[in-house]
Formats: sequence, C-alpha cells, structure tokens
Amino acid sequence: MSPRSVRSIAALTTLGLAALAAGVPGAASASGAAQDKHVLLLSIDGLHQTDLAWYVAHHPGSALAMLVGGGVEFTKARTPFPSDSFPGMVGQVTGGNPSSTGVYYDDTWNHALLPAGTTSCAGVTPGVEVTYFEALDNNVSSIDAGQGLAGLPGSIMQMTGNPASLINPANLPVDPTTCKPVYPHSYLKVNTVFEVARAAGLRTAWSDKHPAYEILNGPSGTGVQDLFTPEINSNAPTLGSTNDWTTDNALTMQYDSYKVQAVINEIKGFDHSGTARVGTPAIFGMNFQTVSTAEKLPVSDGLRGGYLADGLTPGPLLKRALDYINDSVGKMREAIADRHLQDSTTIILSAKHGQSPQNPAQLTRIDDGAILTALDTAWQTANPAATTPLVAFAVDDDGMLIWLNDRSAAARTFARSFLLNQSGTGNDINGNPKAFTKSGLRTVYAGEAAAAFIHVKAGDPRVPDVIGIAQVGSVYTGKMAKIAEHGGDNPDDRDVALVVSGGSVDTHEVETGAVETTQIAPTILKLLGLDPRSLQAVRIEGTAVLPIG
Repeated sequence: MSPRSVRSIAALTTLGLAALAAGVPGAASASGAAQDKHVLLLSIDGLHQTDLAWYVAHHPGSALAMLVGGGVEFTKARTPFPSDSFPGMVGQVTGGNPSSTGVYYDDTWNHALLPAGTTSCAGVTPGVEVTYFEALDNNVSSIDAGQGLAGLPGSIMQMTGNPASLINPANLPVDPTTCKPVYPHSYLKVNTVFEVARAAGLRTAWSDKHPAYEILNGPSGTGVQDLFTPEINSNAPTLGSTNDWTTDNALTMQYDSYKVQAVINEIKGFDHSGTARVGTPAIFGMNFQTVSTAEKLPVSDGLRGGYLADGLTPGPLLKRALDYINDSVGKMREAIADRHLQDSTTIILSAKHGQSPQNPAQLTRIDDGAILTALDTAWQTANPAATTPLVAFAVDDDGMLIWLNDRSAAARTFARSFLLNQSGTGNDINGNPKAFTKSGLRTVYAGEAAAAFIHVKAGDPRVPDVIGIAQVGSVYTGKMAKIAEHGGDNPDDRDVALVVSGGSVDTHEVETGAVETTQIAPTILKLLGLDPRSLQAVRIEGTAVLPIG
C-alpha cells in the first residue's frame, strides 16, 4: 500500500489502551474434548474466490484442488472494510471488524494520542499518525528489521520470534495517560485466538510481513509464542539493493519461501528456525504476498501482471504466482502427512484482502496528492482565519480515508462537497489520459455518516472523518507502478477465497451463503474444542462460527 501523509506526523487514538485480559473465563468448550489438535491458517493476500475457482478448474489434480475437494468451500466470503492487511488479519484472529478492534489500517491517524517521541506529556496537543508498518523497524532497510544478523538473507531463519524487540519505541505514538509508547498489541482493543489458546495451555506461532504484526499478540502482548516477521519492505535481496521484496515478483516468492520454511519447521515440531524442538503449535500459519504483487505489478520478470481482458483469467505473472501458492500448500500438506497429523490438523485458507480492479479496462490511476492539496487550498481560501490545513492525514489506495484537523460539521461538509465535485484526468492501464469525476469516488461519508458506516460513535478518535468509497477501477497513485490496489469497498477488494479442510472437516461441501472472514476466529477455537465466546469481539459483534458441519 502507499499511504499518503498529507501533513506532518501528529497524534493517535486513546481508545482501548488498557491491556485486556487474554485468558477469558470459559475458554474450555462446553462440548468437552477438542476435535482437532492443530489449525494451520494461511492468508493468501489478494486471492479472490474467482482465482481459486479458476485454478481448481484448470488444475483438478493440484494441491489446491485436493484442499478444496476435502473440505468446505465458501463462495461468498468477504473481508472487513477497510480491506487493508491490518484489519483483514486482525479480523481473522479476533472475530472483529474495526468497530470492535479499533484497527482501520496499518497507517492511520488518532485524534487522542500524542506524537511519537513525546516524553513530557503535560500540555501536549493530541493528534498523531499511527505508523504500524515498516516505519517502526529499528532498520527498515534490513530484512531482519535491525536485529544485526550476519549473512542475510540466507540467515533470516535465525530472526527472533519476539519482533517487539525490533520496534523503535521512539516511532510509536504515546498514551497521554501513561506518557508511554503504544505498541501495536496495546492498540488492539480486543483479545485474539492466540491469547485464548495460550490461556488453555496450547502453543502458538505465526509468520507475517512486518514486526508491527506483533499486534497479533493481543492486548496481553504474549499471544504468539513464536512470531517470525521478516521485513518485506527491506532492501532485496541484500542490504543496499535498490529493490524491496515487493517490487519484483520473483523476489516476493523468495521472501514468502522463508515463511513457508518456517511453517514446515513448525509442522515438524520445531520453532520457526528449525533448531529448537518445541512441538507443533495448536494455532499457526503465515501470510503470502506473492499473489498480491502479481496482481499489482504491471510487468515483472518479463511477465505481464494482473488479469487478461475478461477480468477473470489470470495473466502469465499471476498464473506463475498461483502455481507457487499451489506448490507451497502441497509442501505443507506433505509435511503434515509425513508427521501423521492429517487427521488432527485443519487448514483454513483465505485472504486478508482482495485487489481491485480485476478488469484492466476499468483501471483509472488518479493522483490523490493533487486532490488533497486542492482541498486544503480551497478550505484556506474559504476560511482565511484557519491556522492549520484542513487535512491532518489521509490514506488512499483504492478508496479515501481522511482525518481532518477541524472536525466541525462545516469542515466535514466542505470536504465531502469538494471531493464529489472534483474532476480531472488520470491515466489508464496503458498510461493514456483518462478522465475521472467525483475524485474517482462513488460515495462519500462524512462525520456522523462516516462513524455510522463503521458502526462507531460519532467523534471516535480513531474513525476517519471522511470515508470515500471509490468507483470501480479507481487507484490512487501519482505514478504508474501498479495496476490494482486494495483497501476499498468494491467486490474485487473484499470477495476472497475461504476454505476449511482437513482434520475433522473431511467432507466436500460448497457453502453459497454470505460469510465474513471474521468468522475464521471463532471457527478456529471451535475446532480446537475451545469456547468461541472467549473472544471479546465475538461477544460484542455476535460473530458466528462458520457452518462447517
């Protein structure tokens, strides 16, 4: 993603900073003994249900086809909105949407927290950018995030399983009550499946793309015992290189392969490094980025990215990426079988988010920076006494989330009207000029309407003041380096694959009813014989277990 900080970094949100208890009474299931001993969760970022269906139809003997054929396939699964990696992953392990988790994106604004680096909090004006992505690393240029390992990237499996130690606290927002930095896990308002499992004496592990994913530890800070987080936005393949791991799809595959090896080591009963025997975790898994970059990059390794003209058939780069995913899933299934764990291990395969647009003809790249600068200029002209820009912060990928310095009804109405009346020229899939209207948006929610759209109270310090829902095909960028994005509310953003297969789920079924990926969390607990209502978000939102028989 490419967040845009329109003005200088300032303060964060105050909600939910108290560490919530991880071990909730009633963690044991009323049904008694666990049906499964292990749940392997795989997030294939960018994987639409249509991608999975296409691959299985064209590769009926593949590992993915066997996974689908041996379990329950959900054909109408949707991610939370915003369809960003952070709320998407948090939703899968908490059972909650941003209304209960407080997590909207990995880069947001909070009107209640204090600026990073604040050490004397009395009298400091609140409001800060919350940068829970690579910006937190001790060294963003290194795949080990600054741990100082020799021989990288070959030695990356030696990276610590405690990534909080690789976060620079000076880059964290500050709680005005305690005057202490707010780590990602403390920002999360509800507990996670990892915390519930640990309270029941079970082992946990996870692999993801930034140390900031220590948010998955939950408010206790201790949910994931072995958290492997090589930095994806570091120099690739070695320190000093001009690429990062997302700018070339072959590099993304290499990067993902480190996490695949971590999962295989864990299946074999070792920690992620493969050096310490600790037992196969009850809950473990990883995030893949290979499909996501194959959808976003126009060309990589001489192969065209994205989809063919029908918007359904993967292009050559995406086909290669899907083959890679299939091979990786096959290796994991083989490792499970080699350990004779197939009858006690359920695999859940889904995605944090989709990617939009799939149809290349729908793409309209729009320079959001120019739009937001024009909005600030128009506000200053209309309000010459204003002492700050209207826009405090914005993140725009294929939608707009905008936080305002002035949260008055007049300011929110002004911003909404401006955006819906802004026209201009962007560019299409080939870089040719393409006109846009309404800032590339179809709907704009502001103020109370924005809060209601998320299902939080108006004035919440975390909720965006303005939420712009993009027209299908709008991608906000001042460059031409990507042909799709995520974060928005269009079907291509949110309609993702979801399969539950293996262990106690061993009969092929196709569920055509609508479900949400937040339902993965209570399902994991039920599979392990734990109480889904041990999750706070499940109790708040009434999140149901997936119908898996």
